[in-house]
Amino acid sequence: MDLTKRPRRLRRTQAVRSLVRETSLRVDDLIYPMFVTEGERIREPIDSMPGQFRFSVDALVAECREICDLGIPAVNLFGYSVEKDDMATKSYDADGLIQRAIRAIKAAVPQLCLQTDVALDPYTNHGHDGLVVDGEIVNDESVEVLCKMALSHAEAGVDWVAPSDMMDGRVGGIRRALDGAGFANVGILAYSAKYASCFYGPFRGALESAPKKGDKKTYQMDPANGREAVKEILLDIEEGADVVMVKPALAYLDVIAAVKAACDVPVAAYNVSGEFGMVIAAAERGWVDREQAIMEVLTGIKRAGADMILTYFAKEVAGLLD
Repeated sequence: MDLTKRPRRLRRTQAVRSLVRETSLRVDDLIYPMFVTEGERIREPIDSMPGQFRFSVDALVAECREICDLGIPAVNLFGYSVEKDDMATKSYDADGLIQRAIRAIKAAVPQLCLQTDVALDPYTNHGHDGLVVDGEIVNDESVEVLCKMALSHAEAGVDWVAPSDMMDGRVGGIRRALDGAGFANVGILAYSAKYASCFYGPFRGALESAPKKGDKKTYQMDPANGREAVKEILLDIEEGADVVMVKPALAYLDVIAAVKAACDVPVAAYNVSGEFGMVIAAAERGWVDREQAIMEVLTGIKRAGADMILTYFAKEVAGLLD
């Protein structure tokens, strides 16, 4: 054949392919979500998330040392088995579980970027991310509590707070609260486009945080909407978000790409528990190669425009990249 252009010339060998590769996944791109529980010397397997654990604070510190040694730059903490009530009062307890975990990790591994979830569902007896008043998930009153929660994390020494609640105006409220208390250097990683997705199921099993009544569709986004995500992103940037996030990732690669094109701040994507579980289940059945599937999924998220990825595969990927 008389062909001037032969794209396969750039695919002939591994060396050539590496030279022309457009997207590279690095360990520096990864954030490892972790679950914290009360007690001592606890490393409790999570039934709904094979290979993941609930750690007591002492065990968490040891795990964070290992994570840091692997080159993973950041962890994001979620609290389990915390005391619950209808007003989420334990969410901002200075001696609460997450606050103690922050102090312990920063004392032992200060170079790790420590991030914490800011939402009320682990602390409310109804399982919603906001307060419920007369059967309604109220916005402004919830933001007041979220600000107290973020401030308590900042006082404990956190690097970034990560509001995941999707209440209107919470990023601006948290930014003002942090700045007013002298924590201008604490960053905000905003769950700006968080969809009402079925892919959170295993995570809710890990935290036992599923709503006792109703669903989260009045505050989390409709999966059918894309333009709305950009609107939410731009609002959060205007309110002071340092990093914005799209969650979940795999079914929302188009949203990640649109957000990346629309904004000038770093973009995060959350490779959520259901996505994690799909790869594990398919690999266990021999339908896909586990390592190849993990790398392909995360590279696809990076290619779509994510600057950083929260993923339960972070430790495994660090080993593969090494």
